[in-house]
Amino acid sequence: MGYIIGLIIAGAIVGALGRLFHPGRDPMGILLTIGIGIAALLIAGLIFHGVVGFVVGVIVAVVLVALVGRVTAGRGAATI
Repeated sequence: MGYIIGLIIAGAIVGALGRLFHPGRDPMGILLTIGIGIAALLIAGLIFHGVVGFVVGVIVAVVLVALVGRVTAGRGAATI
């Protein structure tokens, strides 16, 4: 249980840093930010460990934030 809570907290931090380092507006909520951070940590954790894994996780989070922002940019623009 402690591992899951730690992963959520680390995911929130990495996701927030990913949004901070990505230029422009990122219209996403806290749950999506945490999800992106957790995914970035899991991807980086498969390759690197320790501080290097954390830094690579932030870089992966920036890329994921850019991808999610690009995919969701067209949504909500439709008018009736």
